[in-house]
Amino acid sequence: MSKKFKGEIESIDEAKELFYGLAEDRKQERRAVKEAEREAKRLAKEEAKEEARRLKEEAKHKEAEDKNTESSTDDTVDETSSVNTVSAEISDGEIPEGETEENEQGEGKKRKYKGRKKKEKVNIVRELYYLGIYIGVVIIVCFLIITFIGERTTVVGDSMNPTLQDGDNLWIDKISYRFSDPKRFDIVIFPPRNNSEKIYIKRIIGLPGETVQIEENGDILINGKVLVENYGAERIEPEKRGIANSPITLGKDEYFVLGDNRNNSEDSRSSRVGNVKKKEIIGKAVFRLSPLSKFGKVK
Repeated sequence: MSKKFKGEIESIDEAKELFYGLAEDRKQERRAVKEAEREAKRLAKEEAKEEARRLKEEAKHKEAEDKNTESSTDDTVDETSSVNTVSAEISDGEIPEGETEENEQGEGKKRKYKGRKKKEKVNIVRELYYLGIYIGVVIIVCFLIITFIGERTTVVGDSMNPTLQDGDNLWIDKISYRFSDPKRFDIVIFPPRNNSEKIYIKRIIGLPGETVQIEENGDILINGKVLVENYGAERIEPEKRGIANSPITLGKDEYFVLGDNRNNSEDSRSSRVGNVKKKEIIGKAVFRLSPLSKFGKVK
């Protein structure tokens, strides 16, 4: 106080002076209290901002180390809760600016996580789409190869011994004859006329326009001349000459075929097979795939 009361007040002026002094002291005390409260609030806000900044840095560090998006999101939520708790204790019911910023950041990270999850779903759909296209292309390519280029086939029977044996796996070239004509001694496959579901494999002996005949001694004549070859397993027996015991003239697109196992083969000597037209030839055997001991080109 500006004056201390001692005894009785002697006059009105003295009473006024005492009253005004007391009022001024009270006013200064209230001003000091308000100033102290404002300073305390300012310090609390600064501390809350600093705490929020620290927690934000920790969250970023954890997110960089941890690639698990869900775990990262949970950490962010927990950290936001911690900021809320600290801010509530300091501000005495007042929400600091740092807490508001951290809440907004938390919401932003949640939205970012949802967007990332949606993007991952879109990526999976895209990958499945491309996988479907890839499988479709592979199927189409395989179909084109099998239909127009080549295919694998297995020898059944002994009609081509000793060149080919039962169970041999062969690769058949189906495209060469689209650009060139079959040649003598090519090994070809074709369906017999009496059974389109069955496939024969034989060697070409006579070419279009030639005359083929098998003599009683087993010699093969092409246009009256003996054919020099060593593919036959043995000389043809007289009773195995079939319709070739008389001269056979081939048409412009016909081929005369024989099995290498000459006395145990159904081929052009049989009326059930006869001459083979070019359009009936599926392809030629070019490669033996198995057995591995005989792996290589077919001759």
